[in-house]
Amino acid sequence: MAFLDQAQEILSQGFDTARGAVSGVAVEQLGFVRGFVRLCDDGWGQGWHERNGGNLTYRMRDEDVAAARPFFNPEPGPWAPMGVQAADLGRAFFLTTGSGRYMRNVAGDPAHNIGIVEINPEGDAWRIVWGLTDGGKPTSEFPSHFMCHAVRMRATDGASRVLYHAHPNNVIAMTFVLPLESRTFTRALWKAMTECVVVFPAGVGVVPWMVPGGADIARETAAMMETFDAVIWAQHGLFAAGPDFDTTFGLMHTVEKAADIYVRARAINGGSDEFLNTITDEGLRAIGREFGIKVNEAMLGFPVALEND
Repeated sequence: MAFLDQAQEILSQGFDTARGAVSGVAVEQLGFVRGFVRLCDDGWGQGWHERNGGNLTYRMRDEDVAAARPFFNPEPGPWAPMGVQAADLGRAFFLTTGSGRYMRNVAGDPAHNIGIVEINPEGDAWRIVWGLTDGGKPTSEFPSHFMCHAVRMRATDGASRVLYHAHPNNVIAMTFVLPLESRTFTRALWKAMTECVVVFPAGVGVVPWMVPGGADIARETAAMMETFDAVIWAQHGLFAAGPDFDTTFGLMHTVEKAADIYVRARAINGGSDEFLNTITDEGLRAIGREFGIKVNEAMLGFPVALEND
């Protein structure tokens, strides 16, 4: 009854106010929004999102847009140029975290901290159609997300929909001690934990330190995502892509756990990465055969048959 009383009080304040309040409740209860909010909260719980660090975007399905559309703002916000373009994402809709908004606050007040944006037909500007109240804007790294969405969409025949950026401690720590190139990082992570080659068989990409939020790092990251669904930003964090929230969070979690194991093993080995025991390249190939996955051979050494020739 309390809800009905509240609804009646809201209605008495006028149609526009009522519509806004009810829309917030309705949109927040949609399945894709609940999954989005849960990922934000899980990432905060892992300690990956200090202050306003990290961001998340989701490329909405047609059915998601249809379910949310009745609750869009009566007047959408103005178009904002992105500085990058992906024509094949023209007219798409994204759910996104907000610039300067905190992951720890998303669950408590989604409409303030996240929002839905529409992309213009040309694929080079966005406008807010729901959420991000009180003058909010999409994450400052939305251009990077947008370009990576375009690449992963093409690379996965449309399956990839989620892009998650976080600041996991051990992944960042590794960027201080390893050469900033993809093969070195991939091998260190694959050999740290048996499951890794199954979870990210293409490996991980690495982008050297760049100023975040601009077109340059967006293009660099997107280029890496032609091959990889996980890309490390030196001294900054990790980007992970996937078809849904669970898979994407699981990818982030697995990479960070492997990095944690690598950092601990190196510490107890006197700082050296010359370990007494490790998974061999042939072992990694055997895992691929057993699980029926295609392991990125560019990250491995020559097969044993070739090494002995």
